Amino acid sequence: MTRLIEFVIALALVLALFLVIGLVLPSSRQLQESIETNRRMTIVFDTLNNVRRLKDWNPLIPGAANELSYSGGDDNTGVGAKVDFNSANAAWGQGSWEIVESERPAPTGGPGKIAYAIVDKRMGTDKRSVFTLQPSGKNNRNVKVTQSYEVKYGFNLLGRYAGMYVTRHVGDAVKVGLGKLTNMLATVPNFDYRTEGSPLTDLKIVDVPAEDLLVVNAGNIDRTNDAIKGSIKQNQEWIKRVMDANGLVAAGPLRIITTDFGSEKYAFDIAQPVRKGSAAPKADSAEAAAPVTPPPAPVASTAELKVTIPSGAPVEYVRTQPRKSAFASYTGYMAELDNQRNALRAWAVTSGHEVVDRPYESWKSGVDGAFLEDGKFDIYWAVKH
Repeated sequence: MTRLIEFVIALALVLALFLVIGLVLPSSRQLQESIETNRRMTIVFDTLNNVRRLKDWNPLIPGAANELSYSGGDDNTGVGAKVDFNSANAAWGQGSWEIVESERPAPTGGPGKIAYAIVDKRMGTDKRSVFTLQPSGKNNRNVKVTQSYEVKYGFNLLGRYAGMYVTRHVGDAVKVGLGKLTNMLATVPNFDYRTEGSPLTDLKIVDVPAEDLLVVNAGNIDRTNDAIKGSIKQNQEWIKRVMDANGLVAAGPLRIITTDFGSEKYAFDIAQPVRKGSAAPKADSAEAAAPVTPPPAPVASTAELKVTIPSGAPVEYVRTQPRKSAFASYTGYMAELDNQRNALRAWAVTSGHEVVDRPYESWKSGVDGAFLEDGKFDIYWAVKH
């Protein structure tokens, strides 16, 4: 009996000690880690402000697309954007990350902030992860990203004890995640597509219909305006011959499909969207002499065309399938198109889209107009979906 009493007293002392220590332990925990990147502030902010990008670098949520669902915000960005996860892996279970604060840096420079409310299986309530962005480095060309993590335990004593290990369980994941974020950002073209007064406008994802194209491979051309213009016009003649031989008319502006834009050479294809035309007018009519203006936007193909390529013509008939594409409009010199393509790719990637295939531009001002300061282009880059 004496031993039982001694055991009960010892157990009571242990429980009392557990309670005392638990009450002394902090009722909340906070940690933070920082990294620095040389990407533009716009790229960093838009990446962190989009819940679709979390899976690509954040080890605190599952990385499998079939375990994630997205909702809210403006196309899953900004306040209200949310990613819910439901994983069979016990490391994650069920939960969500939702943006509750979003402060975009001023166009003239300055800090930015994105705050996430977190729900997961770990102990604690009111979990938040806050990203603060601060210009840093020489001439503020870099961005310092600081991620903080906060959790409250209240009077949950088991939670307070669990908080002793939050630096290891969560802190290590935060370190790994920021490292992956740095590497991921390094793959994004470093172009600021939100610069005030940018000639690149109307960035969005569009649906491109099925199209019928006549395509010529221009080869690897010297990167001079005269060489590029001469090649395009020469190959346009081949395309026109095929169109005339098959009773086709233009179904959209001429487009240039870029294969490689090097420092000295430019490899590209010339493509002309086409459709079946009406019966050809008589040669001596005024209508026949008037040039035909192609529609400003691509016309959907309703069925595959039967096209006969004359012998010796370096033209290929291609029918494309419907697809989604990153899109932007650009006004300016043709020589600046490569920068604009990279800026569009940067926007697409930070918005959570994977670009595929080759980019192309619709030359809305024609060939000669494209080499002037007010040349107008629509830029497309297909995205995976």
